[in-house]
Amino acid sequence: MPSSPASSSKSTSWLNREILRLAIPNIISNISIPLLGMVDTALMGRLESEVYIGAVALGSIIFNFIYWGFGFLRMGTTGLTAQAYGRQDKNENSAILGRGLLLAFALGLILIALQKIISFVSFELIHGERLVEELAQSYFLIRIYAAPATLALYVVHGWFLGMQNARYPMWLTIGVNLINIIFNVFFVYGLKMKSDGVALGTVCAQYLGLALAYWLFIRRYKKYSQGISLSSLFHLQALHRFFSVNLDIFIRTICLVFTFAFFTAASASLSSLILAANQILLQYISLMSYAVDGFAFAAESLVGRFVGAHHERNLRLAVKWLFIWGWGWGTLFALAYALAGKYFLYIFTNQAAIIKTAQPYLGWMILLPLAGSVAYLWDGVYIGATATTAMRNWMLVTTLGVFLPIYYLTINQLGNHSLWLALFSFMVARGLSLSLQAKKSIFLPLKLN
Repeated sequence: MPSSPASSSKSTSWLNREILRLAIPNIISNISIPLLGMVDTALMGRLESEVYIGAVALGSIIFNFIYWGFGFLRMGTTGLTAQAYGRQDKNENSAILGRGLLLAFALGLILIALQKIISFVSFELIHGERLVEELAQSYFLIRIYAAPATLALYVVHGWFLGMQNARYPMWLTIGVNLINIIFNVFFVYGLKMKSDGVALGTVCAQYLGLALAYWLFIRRYKKYSQGISLSSLFHLQALHRFFSVNLDIFIRTICLVFTFAFFTAASASLSSLILAANQILLQYISLMSYAVDGFAFAAESLVGRFVGAHHERNLRLAVKWLFIWGWGWGTLFALAYALAGKYFLYIFTNQAAIIKTAQPYLGWMILLPLAGSVAYLWDGVYIGATATTAMRNWMLVTTLGVFLPIYYLTINQLGNHSLWLALFSFMVARGLSLSLQAKKSIFLPLKLN
């Protein structure tokens, strides 16, 4: 691991190079993720009815709960691996990867075994028009078979990032999403499938992606596979920390997933047109979040590394510059949406009714990047520092004490604007609470140690 230069200017220059070295590949790979959702939305948006967009949207709610809920497999792996990297503990790096993969495959198989129960409960809770629900259920029962591969890929992504390697996740993400797009286009246009074709394309792409991940690992990190043993995998103290950190992140992520799932379900309860319009507008937020998350992922890697190495000065400098870069990106997206937001609608659909329905809500696309980028960046800092208890607690507060009350207090007066107001307030509250908590949870523990 390179040491930081002595002078302040050299240290800043070095840190910025490190930030960009990690962030740029993450931005490229992250942007490809919402592009997949955009292609799916565009494919469905050009079919004969809006019900296919709605079907993919409702079906995706369940997978948002599942996959975002198990996102701790990536985030927890990144933070723990980065700290072990900072300590130069190669054996623990190997063990973290092994623990994560064992848990990922076990959870994936459990999800497949419970698919009927998950489907029944989900569609009891999520309501839409009858045809939309039927198509969404079919979508779910196909896509669920990708679960073991998807969860294992989370672990591999997190481990590569913790090892300060952002290029491998970039190539892996781009590869998987390009394969997915090719399969989706083939199934929808070539085989004349509809929402089921999108689900099947995802299954095929995930398993091919897992094969690609194995090849990348062997290419550079083969020696780490030799350091995995049963005693290291099941070391009690390390296991306790592994599950404690991941449980906190799981609860935090469930709150986040609940918020967006509630948003989509509430949209469906208003009308199929509102659901379709909001689903398209959420692609704006998704694109922005994945771009800013490039710097949040860099934060996970660098903050974990400096915490593990006990470099307080580098930690403070890294957080400062990560926010300068990340919030700057959020501002660029806000400006782009202010200038050309209405034109982006035509990328996703050619249905005039959906475009007309979405236009009154474009103002929120300007405000949300400004608030959301702060929240996303702090998430990366807290995950890298494994300060997950504070992150969990404040997410519970902002979900239950901000998002839901604002929605229920304003829905009768504001209609769909109420959903966007609640989401914006939720983002502001997250960023503010984590900012105020940072001194106690991020910097003071490092000073005391």
